[in-house]
Amino acid sequence: MTRIAAATVALVDVEVETVRTDAVQSFAKQETVVVEITTDEGLTGTGYSYTIGTGGHSVVELLRHSLLPLLPGQDSREIESLWKLLHAATRATAVGAITSLALAAVDTALWDLRCLRANEPLWRVAGGASRRVPLYDTEHGWLQLPIDELVAGAVAARDNGWGGTKIKVGKPSAVEDAERLRAVREATGPSFDIMIDANQSFTAAEAIRRAETFRDLDLFWFEEPLPADDVSGHVRLADSTTVPIAVGESMYSIAQFRDYLQRGGASIVQPDVARIGGITPWLKVAHMAEAFNVVVAPHFLMELHVNLVAAVPNGRYVEHIPQLRAITTQEMEIVGGHALASETPGLGIAWNRDAMDNRRVV
Repeated sequence: MTRIAAATVALVDVEVETVRTDAVQSFAKQETVVVEITTDEGLTGTGYSYTIGTGGHSVVELLRHSLLPLLPGQDSREIESLWKLLHAATRATAVGAITSLALAAVDTALWDLRCLRANEPLWRVAGGASRRVPLYDTEHGWLQLPIDELVAGAVAARDNGWGGTKIKVGKPSAVEDAERLRAVREATGPSFDIMIDANQSFTAAEAIRRAETFRDLDLFWFEEPLPADDVSGHVRLADSTTVPIAVGESMYSIAQFRDYLQRGGASIVQPDVARIGGITPWLKVAHMAEAFNVVVAPHFLMELHVNLVAAVPNGRYVEHIPQLRAITTQEMEIVGGHALASETPGLGIAWNRDAMDNRRVV
């Protein structure tokens, strides 16, 4: 049998591994929403989503009172049907961050069950395009870091065979941003990818001006230059520069990605499993991007996203930001500058249950 017997939720706080500051915020902690779904065949799937410091309790309450009670008795194999059922139950609060985060925690648990039942890893069940995925570093590019630390981090990534590094921008002066980026470019050479991320901090006019200021640095992408709901501004920016525009981490529905792709406002999409509502819609975004000849380089959650980038033919990069070490027993495998998707059946995340229990707040 494959019927759902029980579904539970917990909130686990995970401290940040390093100070992380960008143009608009600091990463306070990871509120990790963990859902476990057990079937009458004796299998338990574990799924999760997250916030970076606030809202986790709201996600838990939505799950506990409105969504998880709908699951017992349902067939755990029918993931599309269950996603539709839960989305319909939250119609009054969709599309939105809290609802998508709740849906994602359930959906990833159901995919974990699907893979466990098949005795296969997620990357193969979801498509199996290529187990090896190029890696880039973000952890050494935060906005508060001085230039010498930016350079040291980028050089270390290059020397380890990683494909690139991401530098946060959004200093008060475009000249200051450019000085930091130029130092990294001069230290790493022309064949190393440099991405920049403004975290939605600019107006369209300022983003266009800064892209022009950075024109000679051969940037690999300009990420979240404007607020995510400013599609027309992103289109104007894309039309004004040769730097590819990357968006997606702050989008919560497939339709938002469709609008960007149809209007030419994105050259790279960055769907986040937790924020898009789970693996089910993440794969739809990735395949839609493929139809537009656009690559996928998801935001954060490297331990999960490595398996999805490996699943699809247009997967481009995995972002290296370690954040689950405190509640897992095994790290993502890295070989020759590439992340390797896990061969372990399921999501490929080795949860440390004792550590999770010690950090549980709800």
